[in-house]
Amino acid sequence: MSVIANIDDSTPTGRKIVRELEKHKRVVTLSYIEADKIPDGCISLEEGIEEFWKHLEDRFGFDLRQYEEV
Repeated sequence: MSVIANIDDSTPTGRKIVRELEKHKRVVTLSYIEADKIPDGCISLEEGIEEFWKHLEDRFGFDLRQYEEV
């Protein structure tokens, strides 16, 4: 027998139930329906990578993408 349940994981009780189910990997398969959706206000991957490189440039004082090992 199989059971499909929708658990609201935005509540503490829902998160607790999901954590408990995750412990039983042999008999429980979890699928997260909304995992494919991108939340509002998120930046694109390209913007995130550019911010990462800018952070490294600010930290080290030069653009590491231009670094050449001698």
